Amino acid sequence: MVVADMKKKRVFISVNDPSADAHCAGLIAALKQAGAAIEFVGIGGPKMAAAGCELLESTVGKAVMGYNAVAHLGHYYALLRRVRAYLREHPVDLVIVCDSPSFNFHVAKAANEAGIKTLFYVAPQLWAWGGWRIHKLRRLCDKLCCILPFEESWFRQRGVDTIFVGNPLLDKLPSDLTGLRKDYSHFEPRDARIALMPGSRSAEIGTLWRPMQEIAGRLKQKYPGMSFVVVAASDERRRLLEQAQVPGFTCEYSVDTVRDTASRVDFSIVASGSATLEVASSGCPMVTMYHTSPVLWHLIGRWLVRTKFFTLVNLLAGRRLVPEFIPFFKAVEPIIRAIDDYLQDKDLLTRTSNELIDMVEPMTRKKAGDGVATIVTEMLRQS
Repeated sequence: MVVADMKKKRVFISVNDPSADAHCAGLIAALKQAGAAIEFVGIGGPKMAAAGCELLESTVGKAVMGYNAVAHLGHYYALLRRVRAYLREHPVDLVIVCDSPSFNFHVAKAANEAGIKTLFYVAPQLWAWGGWRIHKLRRLCDKLCCILPFEESWFRQRGVDTIFVGNPLLDKLPSDLTGLRKDYSHFEPRDARIALMPGSRSAEIGTLWRPMQEIAGRLKQKYPGMSFVVVAASDERRRLLEQAQVPGFTCEYSVDTVRDTASRVDFSIVASGSATLEVASSGCPMVTMYHTSPVLWHLIGRWLVRTKFFTLVNLLAGRRLVPEFIPFFKAVEPIIRAIDDYLQDKDLLTRTSNELIDMVEPMTRKKAGDGVATIVTEMLRQS
């Protein structure tokens, strides 16, 4: 990627959640390392800002999923008006939208109306639900950089210019993950270390943190020597978790250490989302869970979702590689039983660790940050 002869450009980036903030910070770093003369401006989080992006507003921490988004409509409409005004009033050579399609489709439309090309980094999951939006994506997206292998053919078949660039969560991993396979031959459940990962969004924490603590407490009653590590997405999220910690529950906290923590524990309880792929890349067996409204799920959700599995790891494997409790409503007993089944079976734990590594390892051969940086450079040359 040679960029030395490219005139200075301005790129606008739109991000609303912590994982997208990290993805785009990595992209900015890759472009700067290549010597690209680019001014970065947009909406996002602390990692983008640290990488050198001027933020019009810090949006990370406000992200929500699904039905919880309704309560935040006023804020997002105001933010969208601000983005539209910026794109109208300032010269921008390329808009990059990353994840959060419910908001970023509007950003892409604003870019289209301003005559600016748009790159989608992370594909909207139209293959799971909302497939009717493919017409909107075709109209608004000049290039789609997807991060799941099966997405490239799905979107190309529907007329979207798409390329699989690798997954940014795996960019820092070597191509050989042999050393991350866990051996449970000497494992004893009474001494197990368990990771709790209740998610990065406030809505996830609000619905999953207390049930995860209940699960942990019930397991500890059976295995008194068991210990727990809780992974918070940020210092602010750690404070939120500490404030909602159940009296009598003891744990260690760690911030922004999903993969590192998963490599050090024996088992993980994870909010369904991108963290499951990081846990898988550490060869750590897990159960996944995600809460949604029972009423809205039965009225709307179950009719919209078209995939057999919900958890990213199971979608990539094409089978039930790890237990998923989605949608999770209230009952923790089935989750406790599933975890205990693993803890009582050393062979199952070892086999699951190996299967997780086997699933992830082929995905490490492409580096998403470098791949998207090359595409951005090509699009800017043509602008």
